[in-house]
Amino acid sequence: MEEKHNSNTRPPYGIIAVLMIGAFIAFLNNTLLNIALPSIMKDLEIGPTTVQWLTTGFMLVNGVLIPMTAFLIQKYSVRRLFLVAMTLFTIGTLICGIAHVFPILLSGRMLQASGSAIMMPLLMNVMLVSFPIEKRGAAMGIFGLILMAAPAIGPTLSGWIVENYDWRMLFHFVTPIAVIVLLIGFFLLKDKKEKVHLRLDIVSVILSSAGFGGILYGFSSAGSKGWDSLHVIIPLAVGVVSLVTFIIRQHKQTVPMLNFGVFKFPMFALSSVITMTMNMAMFSGMLLIPIYVQTIRGITPLDAGLMMLPGALVMAFMSPITGRLFDKFGGRVLAIIGLAITVVTTYFFSNLTMDITYTQLVIMNSVRMFGMSMVMMPVSTNGLNQLPTKFYPHGTAMNNTLNQVSGAIGTALLVTIMTTQSEHYAKDLAADAMQQSGDAQPTAEAAAQLQQQITMQATLEGINDAFLVATGIAAVAFILAFFIKRSKQAEEPAEEQQKFSPKLAKN
Repeated sequence: MEEKHNSNTRPPYGIIAVLMIGAFIAFLNNTLLNIALPSIMKDLEIGPTTVQWLTTGFMLVNGVLIPMTAFLIQKYSVRRLFLVAMTLFTIGTLICGIAHVFPILLSGRMLQASGSAIMMPLLMNVMLVSFPIEKRGAAMGIFGLILMAAPAIGPTLSGWIVENYDWRMLFHFVTPIAVIVLLIGFFLLKDKKEKVHLRLDIVSVILSSAGFGGILYGFSSAGSKGWDSLHVIIPLAVGVVSLVTFIIRQHKQTVPMLNFGVFKFPMFALSSVITMTMNMAMFSGMLLIPIYVQTIRGITPLDAGLMMLPGALVMAFMSPITGRLFDKFGGRVLAIIGLAITVVTTYFFSNLTMDITYTQLVIMNSVRMFGMSMVMMPVSTNGLNQLPTKFYPHGTAMNNTLNQVSGAIGTALLVTIMTTQSEHYAKDLAADAMQQSGDAQPTAEAAAQLQQQITMQATLEGINDAFLVATGIAAVAFILAFFIKRSKQAEEPAEEQQKFSPKLAKN
C-alpha cells in the first residue's frame, strides 16, 4: 500500500473493514475476561495474585511487542501482518477454551496478546495513511465507534455467560468468529508491498523488551506485593536502565526500530502526556467501580455489567460525533470541555457512600464516559496529525506502548492507594469501636459482624481516596489541554530524510 496519501485516491475501505473487525474481536475478548476472573479463580483453585497474571501477562506481551510494530509495518504488507496477527490470536483463543490448568490458560492468553499487539498499531497506521488530515477526525470517529462497542457489549455479555455457562464458553464464543475473520482476511486482503531491505536490530529488541517489560511488570506487581518488594524494585530498576539505553541506541541508529524523534513534534508530545494521564484517571473507573458495586454493595456480575453498559454506549455513540466536531473545531475545545466534565464526575466518585442508588451510579458513570469520549480520540489524532508520513508507524507504536505503560502505572498507583488507605482506616475504625465498647465483651457473632462492617467502611474510604487522586490526575490533563493547538503536518526533518533515504544523502 502506498505510504503517501493522494486526495484523488479512494481509501481502501475493504482493507479497513477487515482490520476493524479483527481489532473489534481482540478488544471484545479483553472486556469479556474481566468479570470472569472470580469464576476462573474458583474453578482452577488459584488466588487473586495468580489470576491477575491473565491481565498482567497480556499487558507484558503487548509492552514487549508493540514497540516492534513500527519496524514490522515498514517491512511487511498489511495482508501478511494481519494474517499472522489473527492466526496467533485464534490459536491462543482455542488454547484458552480447552485449558484445565492455569499455565495452559496463561499460555493461550499470551498468544492472544501477541496477535492483538500487532493488530491495533497496524489498523491505526492504515487509517492515517488512507485519509487526509481534514477528514481524519470523522474516520477515527467511526473507528472509535466500532472499538467502543466492545466494552459496551463485553461486560454484560460476559456476566450473562458466566452466570449461565462455564467460563470457557467466553473463548468458545470468540473462536468461530476469529476463524471467520481470518478466512475473510485471507481471501479479501490483496495489498502488495515492495520489498524493503530493513534488518531488525536484535540488541534493540532485547533492550526494548527488558525496558518496557520491566517497567510494566514492576508497576503491575506493586499493587499486590507492595512498593518495597524486590519483585517491584528490581524489575523497575532493570526496566529504567534498559529503556534509557534503548533510547540512546535508537538515536544513534541509521534506521531505528522505534524512532523517539516523534517527540520533537510538540503537539504529538503534548498529546502523549495528556492521553497517559487520562489513561491513569480512566483506570480508576474501570478498576474501582466494579470493586465498589460487587464487593461492598453485593451487586451481581450481570447487574454490574449492566450498570457500566449505558456509559460505554454513550462513549460509542459519541465517537463519530466527536470525530466530526474535531474536523470542524479542532481538539482543544473538545478536550477542555471533556476534561472539565471528567474532573467533576471523578470528584463525585470520590464521595461514594453505602446509600448511593444504582440509578445514581449509572448516571454518574455515563456522564463521566461522555466527558472522556470528547478527549481520547481527538487529542491522540491531533498529535498524530503533526507527524510526517514516515513517522506514522513510529507514532502509532509509541501511542500504543505508552497506553500500556500508563495503564500499568495507573492500576498500580490506585490499587496501592486503595489498599494502604483502607488498612489505615480499618485501624482507626477498630480503635474507635474498642473505645466505644469500653470493657464490654461482644459475642463472637457480634464481633464478626462488627469486623465485617469495619472492613466494608474502610474499603469504601480507600476507594474514595483513590478516586480523589484520580481527580487530581485528570485535573493535570485539563490544565495541559489549554496548550493544544490545531496540528498541521510538519515537514520531515533533514536528518531524518537522510536516515530514510540513503540515495538522497549520497547525491
